[in-house]
Amino acid sequence: MAKIPKKRKDALAKINRDKRHTVEEAVGTVKAAAYAKFNESVDIAVRLGVNPKHADQMVRGALMLPNGTGKSVRVLVFARGDKEREALAAGADFAGSDELVQKVQEGFMDFDRVIATPDMMGAVGKLGRVLGPRGLMPNPKVGTVTLDVSNAVKEAKAGKVEYRVDKAGVVHCRIGQLSFENEKLVENAHAMIRELLAKKPATAKGIYLRSVTLSSTMGPGVRVDAAALAGTEEAR
Repeated sequence: MAKIPKKRKDALAKINRDKRHTVEEAVGTVKAAAYAKFNESVDIAVRLGVNPKHADQMVRGALMLPNGTGKSVRVLVFARGDKEREALAAGADFAGSDELVQKVQEGFMDFDRVIATPDMMGAVGKLGRVLGPRGLMPNPKVGTVTLDVSNAVKEAKAGKVEYRVDKAGVVHCRIGQLSFENEKLVENAHAMIRELLAKKPATAKGIYLRSVTLSSTMGPGVRVDAAALAGTEEAR
């Protein structure tokens, strides 16, 4: 049996696994249990009462978190002519058309977000096997296939996050960093929950918000009282 490092043991000792916390309590506990020497990200994991195998229960989208994520995002834009220049002027790290598609095909992956104009999707479709598994394929449902490349780039740089329920019915999303003030992490967490509640599929049955957990990159998960949280958000 693998031995648990002392720092991990100390962190686990600070977590009450039987308690379901408020978001405010959970944020404080995540910070108290953090032990890494770098500025860890803070993530939220939400298990939903959906069956992702059914297309009408696929929960996905994009959200501008009120306080951003604290992460520097490298944005690549597939566009031609004026739209390429517009993307670069808005702050895109890379922009281009067919030559950029070829560069990615050859292995270039030094970016975190991909945006494309509609006319480029025929060429970008060739990159499905490369971008798809990494969650980088542009999609009009999350605003990454658009003619308004300037606004899309600015939102990506400002901390717009994309989310998608996985095969287990869980949505994972970064909501900030440990260096954030508690209040900012709480605001971001509530914004994410409100977004997911608003996206509840009409065909979803039973309890929708099954569980909510907050954690830092290296730290243990802290459970939130999902039922109370759902009630609070729905009452707003």
